[in-house]
Amino acid sequence: MPSVYERSRRLFERAARVMPRGNSRHSVYFAPHPLYCLSGSGCRVIDADGTERIDFVNNYSSLIHGHGHPAVLAALHRQADRLVAVGMPTEVEVELAELLCGRIESVEHVRFTNSGTEAVMMAVKTARAHTLRPKIAKFEGCYHGTYDPVEVSQTPHPESWGPADAPASVALSRGTPDSILSDTVILPWSDAAAVRRILEAHRRELACIIIDLAPAHLGYLEADEGVLAVLAEFCDSSGALLICDEVYSLRVGFNGAQHRRQLRPDITVMGKIIGGGLPIGAVGGRRDVMSVFDPLPSGPAVVHGGTYNANPLSMAAGHASMLALTREQIARLEQLGEYLRTELRLLAKKHRVQLVIGGLASTISFSFGTGPLRDYRDRAVLADQRRKVGMLHRLLLDRGILIASQGLAVLSTAMDKAEADAFLAAADDSFPKLS
Repeated sequence: MPSVYERSRRLFERAARVMPRGNSRHSVYFAPHPLYCLSGSGCRVIDADGTERIDFVNNYSSLIHGHGHPAVLAALHRQADRLVAVGMPTEVEVELAELLCGRIESVEHVRFTNSGTEAVMMAVKTARAHTLRPKIAKFEGCYHGTYDPVEVSQTPHPESWGPADAPASVALSRGTPDSILSDTVILPWSDAAAVRRILEAHRRELACIIIDLAPAHLGYLEADEGVLAVLAEFCDSSGALLICDEVYSLRVGFNGAQHRRQLRPDITVMGKIIGGGLPIGAVGGRRDVMSVFDPLPSGPAVVHGGTYNANPLSMAAGHASMLALTREQIARLEQLGEYLRTELRLLAKKHRVQLVIGGLASTISFSFGTGPLRDYRDRAVLADQRRKVGMLHRLLLDRGILIASQGLAVLSTAMDKAEADAFLAAADDSFPKLS
């Protein structure tokens, strides 16, 4: 890495003395060291060495308004002046809950957590308590946070992933108990017949099926219509609950991805954009399902505490951020995203780069190959994907564009066509150097 990143290098050396590989979040690490951030404003960030870049990571999509949105900062200042943390509920918690229940039709009751991972964990516990069944089903290659059951088969390798129409349950973290693997059923992403067959084999044991309708780990590949029909029919007939993980995908529509796909899940998991840049998660759903948390009359079926659940700062920032996220803003971001994806495809063709540009609405993904990419396995076997994505990431960094090192980008409302064109100019200069 050039010496211009000297201060980041020194910070990384300090960090490595007190943290494993100097890191608390694997998603932000890249070799030989990440760049450390000094400040952010709007859609731009300045690193520790004083270099400014346009931020197309937006803290992995949580900053839908970019950095330092005036309404969010004002709400934070007002709340901080009154109350930072307290062992009591607050009015602003009620306000954010009302907004979410009003915006997402399937959510009648909601509870807050501190991250999407925590929200997924509580969603799975909710389903198990409601159905009194042990097993869950998830789709191969999909990320739902760092909770043991939903980590299964997140990144399986060809030698262990089993048949395409009957994927194996493969541990992500070393030491995962066999009991976790046996209670997690893995589904193929785009094979409706196989999904139906696998689900039927576990009809009486499944508490829930969890799905992200446009998972980042699959390049924001949208869920298959036939598969969604199978899920809805199976859950209706079996009593299993359908969990829609909207931690990431809530940004793709004013009412989330579920409204876009005309899906009504039993439980919805939220995070990222609903916190205005502060730590947050939420699990919501049907009133009867969410009643497992009701402490009366005989105590909750699912105990849920948390010192910072519904903390006033996250509630205030989230409420302000979601109020500012209008239908018009969502539509503008979708148009900008479509413009970028279209022009990036033209640039890849111009420079004869075998590159699949994926994504929808305000999301973009880069996969080095010819396509079509139908599922996790198609992306996992792309030749030299990791090296080439890493090279693209570095080339764009040096040209003032920050994307995620995994080849992902998201837009913010702080961006306009000028920022999109800056991205395209950097790509036009970078694509010829990819080899």
